[in-house]
This record gives sequence, C-alpha cells and structure tokens, in this order.
Amino acid sequence: MAIAKAERLMNLALCLLGTRRPLSKRELRDSIEAYVEAFGPAGGAAGNDDAFNRMFERDKDDLRELGLVIETVESLEGEIGYLARRDSNRLPPITLDAEEAAALGLAAKVWQQARLAGAASGALQKLRAAGLPEDVDPYGPHGALEPRIPVHEAAFEPLMLACRDRRPVVFDYRKATAARPEQRHVEPWALECWRGHWYLAGWDRDRGAERVFRLSRITGKVRSRGGRYTAPVPDVVTVRETVASWAGEIADRSARIRLRSDAGYPLRAKATSVRELGDGWDELEIPYGHGLDAWLVEFGPDVVVLEPAELRADVVDRLRAVAKG
Repeated sequence: MAIAKAERLMNLALCLLGTRRPLSKRELRDSIEAYVEAFGPAGGAAGNDDAFNRMFERDKDDLRELGLVIETVESLEGEIGYLARRDSNRLPPITLDAEEAAALGLAAKVWQQARLAGAASGALQKLRAAGLPEDVDPYGPHGALEPRIPVHEAAFEPLMLACRDRRPVVFDYRKATAARPEQRHVEPWALECWRGHWYLAGWDRDRGAERVFRLSRITGKVRSRGGRYTAPVPDVVTVRETVASWAGEIADRSARIRLRSDAGYPLRAKATSVRELGDGWDELEIPYGHGLDAWLVEFGPDVVVLEPAELRADVVDRLRAVAKG
C-alpha cells in the first residue's frame, strides 16, 4: 500500500510539473493509472466520484506538505485546474554556515509543541539533504533556550497553508461588537503573533480594503477558493505594521482608565503615568490606538474607561456583545 501511494503521488507530481496549462480533476483522473484502476474513468458512478475527490484532495495536500507548490487556477468558464510551475518549484543551491544552521534550528524548536512540529522537523531533514553539514548541530549552540509560540486555533494551519500557496479563503468571523458571525472572503497575506494572540492580515474582498482578523474569533472551518489574488501583497514589514496598528500597538493618543490595584499588569507596563486613587483603584494614562478597546475588554470588571468618550463607548458595546453571547 505504501509503495502504491508513493507511486501515485509521484505520477501526480509529474503530471502537475509537466503540464503547461492547468489540468482539471477530470483530466488528472484519466491521466493517472492508479486513479483509473481504483475509480474508473471520469463520469462514472457518483460514489466513485466522491471517493476519487477525497483521495485527490489528500494526495494534493500530501504533495504540498512535501514542498511542492501547486497552484489552483480558475478558468473563464469557472472550471478549477491545477499545475505546479517549474520555476516555483526550483531552489538554488543551499549553503549554510554554523550560525545560520543554529538560527534555523532555534526557529524549528519554536513549533515543537504545535501542529507544525512534523513540518519543522521535516524542513531540517530537507536542509541536510540539500547540503547542511552533517557535523553541525542546529540545536546545540542554543540548547538552553526553549522558545514556544502557542497555537490553539484550528484556523491557524489552513490559513498558514493558504498564505503560503496564495489561495483565497472564506470563513465566518465574529467581531467583538457583534453577536453573530459574518462570512468573510479574504486574500490572506500573513499570520502574525501579538500579545500572545494570532492575527491574519489580508485583503477583504467584500469591503475592498485591508483587514486584520483575530484567529480566536474565526468560527467554523476555513474554506479555500480558486482564482488569483485581486490585490497586490505588501512586503513583510508593511504587513507587520498593519497588524501592529490593528492590534493596538501603534498609538497616537492617550486614554485615562481606572484599574484595580492588584490587576492589569500588562496595562501598567504600558502606562505613561499611574496615580493611586484609594479604595483599591488606580488611575492610569495609557497610549491609545486602534484595537485598545478589544484589549481592555479582556480585563473585564477590573478596568473602567474614563476618557476619551469614544473609547468608553466602544468598550461598553463590546461588553454588551459578550453579555448577549
């Protein structure tokens, strides 16, 4: 069974790499002997079509996991096709010195407790095959460091793959001020982690503008869509600035809040001034930027916004939405 699957994946990869135009599922099914033997030619029994579709999706995901860049292209007639361009699947010779290898090893260590642990380990194995010196231990120089990035959201992995493969996605998203989720059509750019939370930056097709989505507010499954991006993808620095702005890291004003004396230490670290009020409360002045209302809501009854009025109103709206469930 393992040999048969390996041969099937190899034939699928060769078909995708050898074509000059996108091939539909029907064409791939009729071109690969393993598919024909298992399910018959395209247009057969409906049950065979369903079984083939499931196997094809698994095979496609396996090839992407192995590093093959597979593009999904939608024709003018709306038919979805697939191909793997040779220029997208060709790498220059890889040469790494000991310091570079150590940095990559440390980066791989970040994901050891996440669902990407296997991918990180596989990436190091591929680097060894590509020329990483056998006598270099990528973990050794920094063995005392144990970096960890928590990844609990189910949406992380499909969004990470969509960012990598430049595939539009659809998901249901619940804003903090809304009681029910709304469907979003997004061209994903990148995932960024701020204050322990993961955010997706991308182009919202429905609104025709860049948007940032907190992964913990994505409900249900993330579904991929065919077709190309309609908006240009900014560089990494610009994406990080966008996430920082939406996550409240970039502030151009100040806000005054009341905070319980034994709570809100992350807020105290950001405060530009702190004044004791007595009765277990302090008054803080903190930087105010986009996203501060969402952060303040996380502290619940330990925080009371004094000013500005619009920030107070935003926090109240979010708390009411939470109370409605």
